Amino acid sequence: MFRTSIIKSARSIAAPRYFTSSALRMAEGSTGSGSSRATGSAGGDAFTKRETASEELYIRQEERAKLLAIKEKLKQQRQHMEDLDKHIDEVIRESEASGQGEQK
Repeated sequence: MFRTSIIKSARSIAAPRYFTSSALRMAEGSTGSGSSRATGSAGGDAFTKRETASEELYIRQEERAKLLAIKEKLKQQRQHMEDLDKHIDEVIRESEASGQGEQK
């Protein structure tokens, strides 16, 4: 029993299994987010800058399309409101012409 306890303790001391991790280093000219450089995201390479610009352009185009769709829907709703106003005016005129208006 003494021998097995010595062997177990010797194994834990003699062969520790530690997992090590090291930080990955990027080369100076590598393509990346640019955040590894001292200047931050503004210091990215040409590919990163072009990608950022194209993403911003895409977002602007999508927002513009959405705004135009909203504007068109608003225009349709205004036209519908005008049609309803005309219909209400016609109903009022017809009721007045037929003598069904207010009586004094």
